[in-house]
Amino acid sequence: MLSKKNLNPQQLSALTALALSVPIAAGIYFFKPVWWIALVSLVVIFLGSFGLIQFALQTFIYRKIKLIYKLIYQTKASKREEFYYKNILPQKSIDEVREDVEAWAEQRKKEIEILQQNEVFRKEFLQNLSHELKTPIFSIQGYVDTLLNGALHNPEVNTKFLQSTARNVERLVNLVDDLDEISKLESGEQQLYFQNFIIQDLLKDVYDSLYIRTKEKEIKLTIKKGCEFPLTVYADKEKIRQVLINFVDNAIKYGKNNGTIEASFYNVDGKNVLIEISDDGAGISEEHLPRIFERFYRTDLARSRKGGGSGLGLSICKHIIEAHHQAVHVRSKIDVGSTFGFSLPAGK
Repeated sequence: MLSKKNLNPQQLSALTALALSVPIAAGIYFFKPVWWIALVSLVVIFLGSFGLIQFALQTFIYRKIKLIYKLIYQTKASKREEFYYKNILPQKSIDEVREDVEAWAEQRKKEIEILQQNEVFRKEFLQNLSHELKTPIFSIQGYVDTLLNGALHNPEVNTKFLQSTARNVERLVNLVDDLDEISKLESGEQQLYFQNFIIQDLLKDVYDSLYIRTKEKEIKLTIKKGCEFPLTVYADKEKIRQVLINFVDNAIKYGKNNGTIEASFYNVDGKNVLIEISDDGAGISEEHLPRIFERFYRTDLARSRKGGGSGLGLSICKHIIEAHHQAVHVRSKIDVGSTFGFSLPAGK
């Protein structure tokens, strides 16, 4: 049985023509009861009505619908699209056309929402970038002006000011390098050099390189019991070293004195290895968790900037892991600690 909601133009024309021709033919038969005259009248009226209604629908309705489709797709129609508009589109029911338009509207709505979100992030990014650049630049400007105004010949301050200037220049260089790296990662220009290596051995190297930092706060670096068995991963070793250094360094920075940083490793399904770095430090409030991997996003502006860094570390880590077609995650609770984790392909 035909559904009234799913009639195409031909079916709609036929039903309308039938609705017109049957009562007219019945009226003719009533006034002149000759069956063949009534039958001929039925056929002639049906065919004439069908052709007229079909022409009207295609000319005045589907021509407008064709224009709507062209506006939706915003392109000059190719031969294939013209064939579609001429032969396939008129076969569609009005409801099917409505569904197409609604789907297009929903897609555009999502695109507009994404653009609005990106605009907010862009503004925040530019504000944060401006702040990150101005801080060392103003410091350098102040030290240089002081030195040029006579402090250069004062041995008590000139070396100190030059050292401070050098530190701020280094901060600027690191910021530019991080911006360059994250741009390459986002655009796919950064090449990855995959190799097999044991992830626990790499972590031990990272622990050794950060030993002095941990010694200052008496933080203990460990591998979770039961996770010592060597697991081989297939990834860019130096990029993963960068990720581990960042996670461990953050754990040291925001960890408590005499605390513990613990790494764990799990062979998830034979195809992927899960790596997690946990600390028992200050933790991160739930409201910040969805955004901590954004560029320049800081949960505590004063403390974060005082601790140094470009504010791009976690964002770079996220892009490095995503360049390996894997995901990064974080779990945290205030005064309990944080766990940063990511997965890597198992060694081949």
